[in-house]
Amino acid sequence: MESSVVEKPESGKAASSFAKSLLLGEIHEEMVFPWPEPDAEEQIKVRELCARARAIGDSIDHRRVEEDRWIGDDRIRELGDAGLCGLYVDEKYGGQGLSQTGYARVFETFAQIDGTLSIILGVHQSIGYKGIVLFGTEEQKERFLPDLATGRKLAGFALTEPEAGSDAYHLRSRAVLQPDGSWVLNGEKRYIGNGSKGDVFTAFARAEVNGEDRHIALILEKGMDGFEVGERYDTMGLRGNDLRRLYFNDVRVPPENVLGEPGDGFRIAMSILNNGRIGLGTGSVGAAKKLLDLTIDHTKERRQFGQSLAEFELVQEKIGWMVTYLFGLESMAYLTCGLVDQGVEDYSLESAICKVSGTEFLWYAANRALQLRGGEGYMRTEPYEKIMRDIRIFPIFEGANDVMRAFIALSAMKPVGERLSGLGEIGLNDPIRSIGVLADYAAGRVKREVRPERISMAHPELSKHADAVGDQVKELTGATEALIRRHKKEVTMRQLAQKRLADAVADVYAQVAVLSRVSSIFENDGVEPSGQERYIADTFCDRAARRVRGNLNALEHNDDERMTAIAKLASKRGAYGYALFED
Repeated sequence: MESSVVEKPESGKAASSFAKSLLLGEIHEEMVFPWPEPDAEEQIKVRELCARARAIGDSIDHRRVEEDRWIGDDRIRELGDAGLCGLYVDEKYGGQGLSQTGYARVFETFAQIDGTLSIILGVHQSIGYKGIVLFGTEEQKERFLPDLATGRKLAGFALTEPEAGSDAYHLRSRAVLQPDGSWVLNGEKRYIGNGSKGDVFTAFARAEVNGEDRHIALILEKGMDGFEVGERYDTMGLRGNDLRRLYFNDVRVPPENVLGEPGDGFRIAMSILNNGRIGLGTGSVGAAKKLLDLTIDHTKERRQFGQSLAEFELVQEKIGWMVTYLFGLESMAYLTCGLVDQGVEDYSLESAICKVSGTEFLWYAANRALQLRGGEGYMRTEPYEKIMRDIRIFPIFEGANDVMRAFIALSAMKPVGERLSGLGEIGLNDPIRSIGVLADYAAGRVKREVRPERISMAHPELSKHADAVGDQVKELTGATEALIRRHKKEVTMRQLAQKRLADAVADVYAQVAVLSRVSSIFENDGVEPSGQERYIADTFCDRAARRVRGNLNALEHNDDERMTAIAKLASKRGAYGYALFED
């Protein structure tokens, strides 16, 4: 897939990806300033959809859903009748026609209501039939989308296999072309949401295409001969999610059910997952808001030692951290939605950053919220234990966070490696391909004029932070070049360095998002009336800048060799090995 180019006529500057350009020392601020304002008319529709979602959510017995292991077929139809099963589907197919921003805003509400609800609808919309919307023919859209958008049918996404989890490129299911143009599919999938409830599945397999071993995307329908739903998984959380194995035994798939072109299956799968990762980021925003509201209510009401919990510094530190980080995450997630809405095709890094940052923040926020609730928070009568069980999978699925960090780092390093002379081919393509990349970013696709090293479009009152980001981008570029020159091809195996680089890129991107958002707030509302937002922006950017410096410094100064040696010794021994007392 060729990278798209977003160009502003007034600037004459172009880039295929904002985040990937950062490691080249380029800040394409015209892509992220001014802050992307949502469409006013759409926001009216979004508020109505959110209200409908909350009304339905109020009538759901979430513990009963866990006991029954399903939300209920009638509830799916109710959600469909309320317009909540086809949020981004074009209105001509029975959907709501929302933008990425509008879609994310409604999904925030799903996450605030219940994790299981958000996952069932997320599997259905974010990944289940997303491929049909993005790559389907007009005939496929007319055939499938009306029922899916209205909840008459439910969708699923079948990619993961027993031998292909994070390394989705090397799946083993295989489709073989028949003389009549159909494909015969054999294989097995696991951990498939909406497994026995789904009517339409987007499935992926290897296939020989023009003499080459490639991938194919297929639309499977319930009832196809040889398509079998297997056993259900017994999960820690999200117990109302129907998670299953799927088996394909000589399933004949007609040619009209091939999605996109044969051979493009892996690209289609990664395009879908990039979108799904944004949903996890914005869903984390919604769930974190719910946790924060619960925490604030409790700490204001609960009194100990003659004062409310909210008056203690250690409590204030936890709440302050949750508010500040949530502001940064929300800014980053909706800036990414804005990039999608303005037509940027390669948002693969930004979506991965939102997924990693959002799901990890949510986990730590849930832990702190439960801590502040005290002993009662440990009781099943409170919502915290269910929330923690439900969200623990978030850093794992749709790309485990450690794998996503490697993807972020290697994808961002690729254009830097191409620019450096005298290194030859350092082999960054292979690991990126295995993890899953949406679009290449080649240095030759960027106009090479000299660019400013500072953000110039932020509000003057934020110049200190804007200048600091410029310095960080320059340091990021130098650190990346040094890393590639030092390790060459071995850089693909330096995962601790990759993690630090990925985290630094994420913190730079988050600061840019906060600067863009608060600049617009200052322009619209004035600096003085926006003192609270400024306070949060100052705190977030200062803390993020310290994290960036720490991660870049640790690329050179660390104890990685000792840590890996200790791990190797433990693995060789097969146990801890240093116990004070022998059994």
